[in-house]
Amino acid sequence: MTRVRSAVPLVLLLGLTGCAEDPSEAAAVDGLPWQEAKARTQAMELEIADSLPQDQVAEIEQMPDGVLIECGGSSVNWHGATTVALSEGTDPEPLVRALEAKYQDSRFEIKVRDPAPAGHYEVQLRSPETAEIYIVGEGFDPYTVRIASGSECFPWPEGEYMGGKF
Repeated sequence: MTRVRSAVPLVLLLGLTGCAEDPSEAAAVDGLPWQEAKARTQAMELEIADSLPQDQVAEIEQMPDGVLIECGGSSVNWHGATTVALSEGTDPEPLVRALEAKYQDSRFEIKVRDPAPAGHYEVQLRSPETAEIYIVGEGFDPYTVRIASGSECFPWPEGEYMGGKF
């Protein structure tokens, strides 16, 4: 299996505006730093991807960057995604259903959308305590599984720029 990190930007139907300040220079926040929230969330994306049958996985591509989205008040969470390319001809739906079964008795609540707005079977792994979520379904390209994610919420300094790549 090959693990590739892509520079492809995260496509969201949200408009984020602001100045071009370097987000890595953002002021320190109390509680969970965005870098740790990102690292935890990306690790879980890879755990989910690694749960797929390795003989049916051709490549795992995790986006190196994501975005911050407001949770409410002065809190934000980090959003990213990983795409798993499957072996040619592999139907993603049975694999998504197997992931649903795997996480039934986990720390997540399960929500199934059948069909999801894109018309495919989708499983959402949601933390009952935080905004942490993993949406697993057929990817944009044939023979792929997409794992879209959102971290738990963490505080963000008032007035601090939250646009750009994180």
